[in-house]
Amino acid sequence: MARTRSATYDDQREAILARAAELFARQGYTATSMNEVAAACGVSKAGLYHYVRDKRELLFQITAGHVARLEQVVAEVLEAQAHADAEARLRALILRFVREYASAQHEHRVLTEDVRFLEEGERAQVLDAQRRVVAAFGDAIAVVRPTLARNELEKPLAMLLFGMINWMFTWLRPDGSLTHEDMAPLVADLFFGGLGAVRKPRVTSRPQALSSAA
Repeated sequence: MARTRSATYDDQREAILARAAELFARQGYTATSMNEVAAACGVSKAGLYHYVRDKRELLFQITAGHVARLEQVVAEVLEAQAHADAEARLRALILRFVREYASAQHEHRVLTEDVRFLEEGERAQVLDAQRRVVAAFGDAIAVVRPTLARNELEKPLAMLLFGMINWMFTWLRPDGSLTHEDMAPLVADLFFGGLGAVRKPRVTSRPQALSSAA
């Protein structure tokens, strides 16, 4: 007979994922044991295995859950901004993502640093979701500046934008004078302030490899 789940199963599972993400972010995935995760969550090791099969599945659930949430955020913003102009829609995406990262710094750090430890199929699933998020931003950028899409610059610009957002956790301290809420409009203003100046790069020939001496 299948084991029934308690009414609090999902809440407990989310709490375990959040605590494990914090441990992985602070100590590293490989340096963290399941014993440490169980102790931090206040459950026995056997109890922990009621929620996840092993440590790798724990990593997968953290990273897959994080990117799924980001995809959900994209969908929510695009739906809410369906009738807004292109710039307002892109600005809303930027603001929402910076704010979202404020409550998901551990999960984001784990995604950035530890996804390589997943099995190939799991890693591909997580990375495919990431690519969809980047593509959504690229599409939003292309609507603001259609000429960028014609020159295939929307994706590189989306990656540059994420370069500002993704690595904020390395220097923005929780006890510092600035918060994610403060930074959100600054990121948007910086991106839009520079977006209008972007031009198609001039084609330059790559240096040829030196031939070996005869």
